[in-house]
Amino acid sequence: MNEWKHKRKIVLGITGGISAYKSPEIVRALVKSGCDVEVVLTEDGERFVSPMVLSVLSGRRTWTQRDFLSDEYGWKIPHISLADWADAVLIAPCTAETISRIAQGSGKELLCSTVLATRSPVVVFPAMNVHMLNHPSTARNLEILKEMGMIVSEPETGSLACGYEGKGRLPAVDAILDEMWRAICPFKTLEGRNILVTAGPTWEFLDPVRFISNPSTGKMGYAMARTAWYRGGSVSFVHGPCSFGNLAGFSVYPVVSAEEMKRTVLSLADEMDYVVKAAAVGDYRAASFSERKIKREKEDILRLELVQNTDIAAALGERKKKGQILVGFAAESHDLVENASGKMKRKNLDFIAANDITGTDTGFGSDTNEVKLLGVDGTISEFSGTKDDVAEGIWNRILGEDLPR
Repeated sequence: MNEWKHKRKIVLGITGGISAYKSPEIVRALVKSGCDVEVVLTEDGERFVSPMVLSVLSGRRTWTQRDFLSDEYGWKIPHISLADWADAVLIAPCTAETISRIAQGSGKELLCSTVLATRSPVVVFPAMNVHMLNHPSTARNLEILKEMGMIVSEPETGSLACGYEGKGRLPAVDAILDEMWRAICPFKTLEGRNILVTAGPTWEFLDPVRFISNPSTGKMGYAMARTAWYRGGSVSFVHGPCSFGNLAGFSVYPVVSAEEMKRTVLSLADEMDYVVKAAAVGDYRAASFSERKIKREKEDILRLELVQNTDIAAALGERKKKGQILVGFAAESHDLVENASGKMKRKNLDFIAANDITGTDTGFGSDTNEVKLLGVDGTISEFSGTKDDVAEGIWNRILGEDLPR
């Protein structure tokens, strides 16, 4: 795991909304990711989730309103000790009532006083009925929180517990964790920069039911995009046909074929400071598409005529603007450095990450990777580990930084 993510100290505030029933899963996910978690449960929050459940999952006591000024725990001044201890304060879910109290600077509740006292990032996850969320007072209070430097996560849209359809759902657990990682990422080296990342395979259809493709899952490209987003970058994510758990924070452009990806990438590229071509784009497509399903009939051999797709990385290299950084990926089965170096020069790239697809833990679909990152200056850097670790190392090298992993 990246060093900056290790053993982070998180205060999780839980308020009295129906989506508090999801909070045990948030605690589990935080602990699983290696965080130490202190839970602060409001008085109304106790009506939705048991302090005992949260304590068992966190491995620590759950702080409640009764602890705030109690004879037993009040002398510990919990709102100050928690505020000083935390690397970040998350409030999930956060009701309209708690939002209002924080906006007013109220200190009557343990959770609100902790927010007042902390100097660490505060990330608020509003969750409520769509009309409550859209009420002018709620909108105004959320703007106040933003003006005070707090991070307000956008609620999801969907079916709400009250029976309404609309905006107001608590985000999924992985989206909550990603917001937290972005908040506590110790370096914002891509703030104000536009980054385009491609990921996944392309499908080159022969007829309505058959296509040529490859086993890419897009995991490496996704790791490059998410790591850039943690660093403050504005990320455009162009991906082929594959699924991802959380795309919140990205401008997302799903495509199917190599031609679609080419058009999308070239339409966005001029506005980008960094372009990372991690997609496994099909080199060939059918010379002609059959509108009807190709029938097997009595033919033992089917002969296909294929034509080359446009080399998107090379097209980007031809039109590269001054100061723009182009990063390619090369999945190779042999002569790793030689083949990758040739591609980098031919396509006018600044960097190329080469990996051996024949490795058991470095091929398509794996959660780990091992790459050699070649620079146009002749340098070669090596990174291995999870794909997040590798992405972190690649960004460090691209940005010329020696940052902790």
